[in-house]
Amino acid sequence: MKTVLITGCSSGFGLETARYFLAQGWQVVATMRTPREDVLPPAENLRVLQLDVTDAESIRKAIEAAGPIDVLVNNAGFGAPSPFELTPMDTVRALYETNTFGTIAVTQAVLPQMRERRSGVVVNVTSSVTYKPLPLVGIYRSAKAAVNAFTESMASEVEPFGVRVRIVLPGSSGETSFRDTARTRLRGIDDEVYGDFMKETIGRMLASTGPGTRAKDVAEAVWRAATDASAPMYIPAGADAVQWAAEAG
Repeated sequence: MKTVLITGCSSGFGLETARYFLAQGWQVVATMRTPREDVLPPAENLRVLQLDVTDAESIRKAIEAAGPIDVLVNNAGFGAPSPFELTPMDTVRALYETNTFGTIAVTQAVLPQMRERRSGVVVNVTSSVTYKPLPLVGIYRSAKAAVNAFTESMASEVEPFGVRVRIVLPGSSGETSFRDTARTRLRGIDDEVYGDFMKETIGRMLASTGPGTRAKDVAEAVWRAATDASAPMYIPAGADAVQWAAEAG
């Protein structure tokens, strides 16, 4: 039975991905910063572990407890929409610590065992906002784009050791708590300079009736990345992400 370790499983894409792999009969190590046993049904092939991707000791303990890992899914992340000028530096650092440095740190912790076995897959979940410039998400977009960039280079380094690397890019989803979490970190809505622009921009986003992304879309894309050796490096997840990918060429 193969084992997948997934970060950020308390809700959203990570939770749905854990459910998907469980349904396929895999051994699933679902990790969360604050473990919750109630979000997934009890199963013999499920373990829930504490993992804070911004904490080196937490990473070490989780990887040690997990044992051999066939597939690593770096899904943990968060957004904090605000105009670039108004984004506090502590928010900038927090976005990079989780979305970028956390992904790097967990991947570095898992790669040695995959390299030694000459087998394994790393799937990094980034975002479709990296396909085109959008307002209010500049720092988040740059943090995810950095993951895209290092993943591409890493792929060529680890391929000789039998390790595959892929990137899944979800679109916008109303099914997950990502938007709600992002709203709690919203900055500048009452700013005298950027306030009106923010209200108009957010209003257009909320009023959009275009195709969106379901959590299941992301789980299926991660599954493809993990199990289909012919899958491309970049795999958009969700109708809107597929559309943006096509527009980006």
